[in-house]
Amino acid sequence: MKKTSNLDRTKIQKMEMTSQILYKQLKKYFGFNAFKGLQEPVIKNVLAGKDTFVLMPTGGGKSLCYQLPALMLPGTAIVVSPLIALMKNQVDAIRGFVDNNDGVAHFLNSSLNKQQLMEVHEHLMKGVTKLLYVAPESMTKEDNISLLKRLKISFYAVDEAHCISEWGHDFRPEYRRIRPIISEIGNAPLIALTATATPKVQHDIQKTLGMLDTAVFKSSFNRENLYYEIRPKVNTEKEIIKYIKNNGGKTGIIYCLSRKKVEELAELLQVNGIKALPYHAGMDVASRSNNQDRFLMEDVDVIVATIAFGMGIDKPDVRFVIHYDIPKSLEGYYQETGRAGRDGGEGQCITFYSYKDIQRLEKFTQSKSPSEQEISKQLLTETAAYAESSVCRRRLLLNYFGEEYDIQNCQACDNCLHPKKEFDGQEYLTQVLETVLAVKEQFQVDHVANVITGLFNSTIKSYNHHELEVFGEGADKNLHFWNAILRQALVQHFLEKEIENYGLLKLTQKGRDFLKAPYPVMMTEDHDYSDNEDSDDVVMHGKANGDEELMAMLKDLRRDMSKRLNLQPWIIFQDPSLEDMTIQYPITLDELKNCQGVGEGKAQKFGKEFVKLIKQYVEEKDIERPQDFIVKSIVNKSGAKVFIIQSIDRKMPLEDIAEAKGLKMDELLTEIEVIVNSGTKLNLTYYISAIMDEEKITNIYDYFKDEAEDESLKMAMDELGADYTEEEVRLVRIKFMSEIAN
Repeated sequence: MKKTSNLDRTKIQKMEMTSQILYKQLKKYFGFNAFKGLQEPVIKNVLAGKDTFVLMPTGGGKSLCYQLPALMLPGTAIVVSPLIALMKNQVDAIRGFVDNNDGVAHFLNSSLNKQQLMEVHEHLMKGVTKLLYVAPESMTKEDNISLLKRLKISFYAVDEAHCISEWGHDFRPEYRRIRPIISEIGNAPLIALTATATPKVQHDIQKTLGMLDTAVFKSSFNRENLYYEIRPKVNTEKEIIKYIKNNGGKTGIIYCLSRKKVEELAELLQVNGIKALPYHAGMDVASRSNNQDRFLMEDVDVIVATIAFGMGIDKPDVRFVIHYDIPKSLEGYYQETGRAGRDGGEGQCITFYSYKDIQRLEKFTQSKSPSEQEISKQLLTETAAYAESSVCRRRLLLNYFGEEYDIQNCQACDNCLHPKKEFDGQEYLTQVLETVLAVKEQFQVDHVANVITGLFNSTIKSYNHHELEVFGEGADKNLHFWNAILRQALVQHFLEKEIENYGLLKLTQKGRDFLKAPYPVMMTEDHDYSDNEDSDDVVMHGKANGDEELMAMLKDLRRDMSKRLNLQPWIIFQDPSLEDMTIQYPITLDELKNCQGVGEGKAQKFGKEFVKLIKQYVEEKDIERPQDFIVKSIVNKSGAKVFIIQSIDRKMPLEDIAEAKGLKMDELLTEIEVIVNSGTKLNLTYYISAIMDEEKITNIYDYFKDEAEDESLKMAMDELGADYTEEEVRLVRIKFMSEIAN
């Protein structure tokens, strides 16, 4: 790029910066004919050499606000960015725009080798580089400070500026050192940008960067094309697979809080024919980068990730964002959901929620300082309130970011499309406001709710709030109900939170006026997700009760087969397996394998007649079957089982296997029974013969073959008598099931 292609800052400041000039530069570098939202006034402010604070939602075009001025001005713009993946993505994009000039943008971080570092230095010294992306950690290194001091810096851009604030969702301590480092390198105009900032976070950013008097450009946080939904955390894997298969060909991101869950879920999706890859900070850089690139290049449809993925990733056509786990804050939730529909097209945002997740997240904060714990607790409380509320989700989100949304029904969230019944909350609102006044506006939501319901605890006792007249006035309703009233009082501005003081409740003028002259106020009860949560099993069922008519037919078939094969009916398939067939309606052996207690062996040995019967029944009855049969993730969900199978194949003593996995003998036998009941053959003869005499083995074996009505251990012990131990009977029963049933 020739220096003559850049406009001198002095000339820019002297000339009238007309839209025509900007549009010409916009078209030249990026090929666009028009700016989005507030981009034009922001860019004019930056070109004029003024500090600038930008609040713009994900997809609003923040990057262009510093990229275009950097290309127009002399010198190099220093862009502070939090993630290596983000830097690479941005640098690749800008190089593509500017005549494929590989020197126009660079990043400076720990991923560069010596040769790459020399290339960056060379381009910087020649004045070729217009944008230099730097990690905050890299800015503090003496070598880099020395390098930056030698450059003509056009301006500094602090991207993802919410990382500065302890109240932000991605707090990075290094970000708080940016201002002193800038002062050391050399002052220049500063632009700070973020997609998420509550009024508290905004103030914190401006204060830390010394930008309190700076011009603030704030776009609306309303993303009209996004649909928000909270679902109870039940049958989660099954629901996700069903959703993705019903939206074939669409790209999406699934967020999980733990790396382990990311790996498990990615593999589960792959097993179910979905093109998915994992992404988390525990992976090596090359694998992480490769998976990201494959997602951007549409080699895969779904990325399963921790929050490390997506910050600044410029993929406009992400059609869904699913949260397997609730995020730690509403800011995090807003930013992550904001990665859907950046092109203005469809964006589905679905979150699976259980209050137990909130409780787990609270435990994770226990090692933090008291102030950090308090901040985390406040953020989690806001997130839980959002998830459980039956109020318009868009209205709640915008209210959280200090923006009014007057429309009562957005028609693009689950609460608006499926509203709960409203009731007149005048009486309850009065109780809430009077209680806030009674505790002198010095307490948070949970304490006020405890006072109203009459919950006696140490905090209430220490302040003598049990002696207040309002104590227990709302005892006829539970805490969940009163929390809902308090939240809606906040949304409707009868109350406000004093953010600077950890969210203490205060009455607004509207609230005080209401107490003087109460009037009807429509409210709704919250959703209750307290009892909803998945078990540890991957395979879930869509219905609680199976098809009774089909169950009778399957039992008849089992009875006929047992007579033909001279086997007890339960040996072929036990009742729980048949019940699962009446729920899943498997019509192939692959589908049958995924029914409870079946597995590969039993499906092949006994399954053909069963799936034939079920297929005929489904066709005759015109039954709509579940389309999302979930394949069990053996390696991830059952690593111990794989070890047990391999160890038994090597004829390893069971005592040694148990010790290796930290199991008691009865626990090991339970694991082995699960493996065998699922249809896997295990040969325990080597072990059984070593500890039992042949007569005992034969007697137990013959009992299960000829006499047993089912697999009941109690009935077997009663019938065989005191000469046989429970462990001996279990071992031979395993041998019998493996040899005969599998």
